[in-house]
Formats: sequence, C-alpha cells, structure tokens
Amino acid sequence: MIDPESLAIVGGAIALAGGLVGSSIGIAQAASAGVAVLADEPKEFRNVLMLAALPMTQSFYGLIILILTLTVVAPGIAEMPETGLGFAALGVGLIAALAEWFSAKYQGSVCASGISLLPKTKGRILTNAIVMAVYVELLGLFGMVFTIVAWVMMGVF
Repeated sequence: MIDPESLAIVGGAIALAGGLVGSSIGIAQAASAGVAVLADEPKEFRNVLMLAALPMTQSFYGLIILILTLTVVAPGIAEMPETGLGFAALGVGLIAALAEWFSAKYQGSVCASGISLLPKTKGRILTNAIVMAVYVELLGLFGMVFTIVAWVMMGVF
C-alpha cells in the first residue's frame, strides 16, 4: 500500500521541480537576449538584469508549495482516515508544477523580447516589458493560489 503522506510530499516536490525547471528555462531565454544586448549597449545592464531575473519567482512559488506540503498538508493527510487524499495531493502538485513551469518559461520569452528592444527604445520599453511579464507571472501565482484552494477543499489545509 502506498503511504498517502508520501504521495503528498512527492506532489510538493514535483511542484518545486516545475518551478525550478521553468525558472531555469525562462532565465536562460532572457539572459541569452541580455548577453546580445550588452555586447552593444553595456549601459543597459541594470535593465537587462531586472528583466532576466523576473522568471525566478516561480521557483519561490514552488518552494512555498513544498513547505506547505511538508508542514501542513502531509501531516493533515496522515491524521485522516484512509480517503485517497494522497493521490489527490499528488495531482494538485502536478498541476502546480505545470503552472509554474509554463509561467516561468513563457515569462522568459516576454522578458527576452523586452530585453531585445532596450537598445532600440533607449530603455523606455522597460516599464512596458515588466507589465507584460507580470501578466504571465500571474498565472504562476494563480497556480500557487489554486493549489492552496484545492487543499482547503480537500480538508487538509
């Protein structure tokens, strides 16, 4: 028999992994564009750094999900009678992982586009690029919030 508490922990770990992988891909995309821009415009370093760092936040969302899983969800599942909540928590973790992964990956694409336009606009695109990247960021934030809502609905949070 599979321990439901262990399944929940695996779900939390997968959520963190999704955030880490997505952030790595997003940062790599944005940083690649940044290196190209900095070769021509070294004065844009601050702007490039700000935009390239934005996809990192989904790693923090995944970490928050894992911490909550370890401290609240898994102990809550362990105290409940056999209900199949371990598989439900694993499923919620998988959904969170995908939300964080894709949010960070595509936020990196938005940031890379903004970075590539910094020299052409003399840095004036920065605020607009950040706003556009925040829209993609919201999906990662929603992934974390929906995970918590699902746990509440399951009765383990």
